[in-house]
Amino acid sequence: MNIVLVTGAAGFIGCNYIRHLLSDPAFSGKVNQSGQTHLCRNLESLSDIEAEYGGKRYFFEHADICDNSAIKAIFAKYQPDTVVNFAAESHVDRSIDGPLEFVNTNVLGTAVLLQNALEHYRGLDDAGKKAFRFHHVSTDEVYGSLGEEGMFLESTPYDPSSPYSASKAASDHLVRAWQRTFGLPVSISNCSNNYGPYQFPEKLIPLMILNCLAHKPLPVYGKGLNVRDWLYVTDHCEAITLVIKSGKVGGTYNIGGHNEIKNIDIVNIICELLDEMQPSDQLASYKELITYVQDRPGHDLRYAIDAGKIQADLGWLPKESFSTGIRKTILWYLEHQEWWQNIQSNKYQQERLGTI
Repeated sequence: MNIVLVTGAAGFIGCNYIRHLLSDPAFSGKVNQSGQTHLCRNLESLSDIEAEYGGKRYFFEHADICDNSAIKAIFAKYQPDTVVNFAAESHVDRSIDGPLEFVNTNVLGTAVLLQNALEHYRGLDDAGKKAFRFHHVSTDEVYGSLGEEGMFLESTPYDPSSPYSASKAASDHLVRAWQRTFGLPVSISNCSNNYGPYQFPEKLIPLMILNCLAHKPLPVYGKGLNVRDWLYVTDHCEAITLVIKSGKVGGTYNIGGHNEIKNIDIVNIICELLDEMQPSDQLASYKELITYVQDRPGHDLRYAIDAGKIQADLGWLPKESFSTGIRKTILWYLEHQEWWQNIQSNKYQQERLGTI
């Protein structure tokens, strides 16, 4: 990995991945970030990276992933040996309100990126072809919903429930098709729910943290019994790099945090930690703000990742437990209030989405 093209790096996982690459002593190359600034993309998340590495090891290009000419020009300019595709519309509730934007970015955008990667790959010499990798970052939501038992394997049939997960499933199929039909060297990872620094406030964990601090209601869908597996974002970033470096070409790897937790338990944990770390001056406990609201349509009951393959084949295990990761996450939001206050002022005020 000498020149890495990272799409969607102004988003949550992408900006953490940029930091992971540039702080890794084993990586001495350059990173090019390409992306259009949609709602959940925030260039302020990369302002410190731009200040330290801009024009030296980090280069930013403002482009729409669906713009074929722009993507072609980026490949020609930077000649990457690695592509990591984070670019996606990613919020289930938002996909219910506006599904076509998800189809456009997640499906068409992935196809445009794949085709330009293929044309670039075909122009490389034998050594360049051997070194090239296109890695596509996907989600466990493509597999659908689990009952009380069982876990998602890499071989689990796709059964998406929302416009978001359906668009990601489609993009996964495209990536495999470009490998099987055209020989483009690809890999795919399907991750469980990420959390950590720089996550946009529409997602469960930052939403609950910020609503607590503002003494707003904490909206819990249904009875809060939906179960998710939680993966700290830096663990995910390390796993992605490991898959790119050592994973099988054409391979799929499930990446999970080994942290299955009910949504209501997540909310209670956040309240208890904030009661300790920044007690309310108005309430005995932030738990008083918990409010049960109508569930969203098509809300999958349970996701659970079996990450046995990446552990057995590549030796990866998450470093953070949920108890250590959630404390780090809350502390980050307490210490970076300007970052999320700017979002609240300019983009998003934690309004409810996806109610039909």
